[in-house]
Amino acid sequence: MISLVASFAASAAPIPLFNIYRAEDGFTNAGISMAVVTNSVGTIAALLVLGRLSNHLGRRLTAIASLGLLLLGCLLLLNVHDIGTLLAGRLLMGVGTGSASSSLTSYTVDAAPARPEWLAAVASSQGPMLGLTLGAIASGGLVQFGPWPRDLIYLVCAGLLVLSAALIVISPETAKPTPGAWRSLLPRVRVPARVRHLLPVAAAVFLATWATGAFYQAFVPALVEDQLHTHSPLILGLLFAAYIAPSVLGAPLGGRFTSAAAQRIGMIIFLAGWIGIITAIAIGTLAMFIAATIVAGAGQGIAVSAATRGLLHHSTLANRAPIFSAIYLLCYSGAAFPSLISGELSNTFSLPQIALGYGGLAIVATLFTVLAARNPYTDTTRNSQHGELIKVIDRNT
Repeated sequence: MISLVASFAASAAPIPLFNIYRAEDGFTNAGISMAVVTNSVGTIAALLVLGRLSNHLGRRLTAIASLGLLLLGCLLLLNVHDIGTLLAGRLLMGVGTGSASSSLTSYTVDAAPARPEWLAAVASSQGPMLGLTLGAIASGGLVQFGPWPRDLIYLVCAGLLVLSAALIVISPETAKPTPGAWRSLLPRVRVPARVRHLLPVAAAVFLATWATGAFYQAFVPALVEDQLHTHSPLILGLLFAAYIAPSVLGAPLGGRFTSAAAQRIGMIIFLAGWIGIITAIAIGTLAMFIAATIVAGAGQGIAVSAATRGLLHHSTLANRAPIFSAIYLLCYSGAAFPSLISGELSNTFSLPQIALGYGGLAIVATLFTVLAARNPYTDTTRNSQHGELIKVIDRNT
């Protein structure tokens, strides 16, 4: 869990620096958006190619390799003065984060106790959120108040990654290595048949909520400076954390409901937050923007954790890494493609108009979730007379 948090903390470290890169190095909003896209593309590539590797090499070896890639990314970002260096560093960190998303989340689920049942889903889905929160706040504070504002946060993250690797070295292996490592590198995403009916709604939840997270990385730094009139890197880090941190608190609340009900509740709260965000931008109120961000963050925590819980329902040890690969593939697709489109549109449309587009995505995803959310199958039996598989569905949705 510590390593999972450290990995995503490193991933969030550059966010409060984006306005410094814009001011001192002439980076544009489209360039910053492309850095978010590059990070997401690296993550997607790692998920497709490396997502099942921990089943064959073991959790520990793949986790340590993931931390090594993140460490290289941090070291490269120590010398950002052109967009190419930023993109290369973010690509390395994306590949490391993608590998960590599969290996470390599977490691976390393997080691989690069986009761309460929701604990593994909350820890695995919200560990990254906690890491992003801590990384953004720490980065904002060090950029504003610490020495070497462009470098210190990367040095701190590098130290945490080395410490995490050392802790993994002395931890027990939870997945016995098996043959087939090279074959596992062939891109394949597999979700067990019993939960495939959950994928459309889960995809809507992951895409909309992670697109919003990418919006906060790519456009909120410029938006809070230009529209909400604050230049503080710490405030910028806190704003990103205000979206991420409430998800850690909101996720356990979703465990009180069925996965379908929790997804509906979470997405309705998420949409309410987006309405507040757009209103705050229109009237230029930072306090309202922060409050609405917290509401949206709590809603996405409930919805994302519930969707993850549904897909993990009765999963086996061998299935967990591929399931998490599918989950994060959807998540980072949600971060990458809207950012790519919005980055191009940012040359034509204003930031408030870009925000309206993301709000429209939230409306569509919420409506689809409310209408189509379902629970996992709770039992399967074989009809001996007809040889048909009878699915008993929990219809309490």
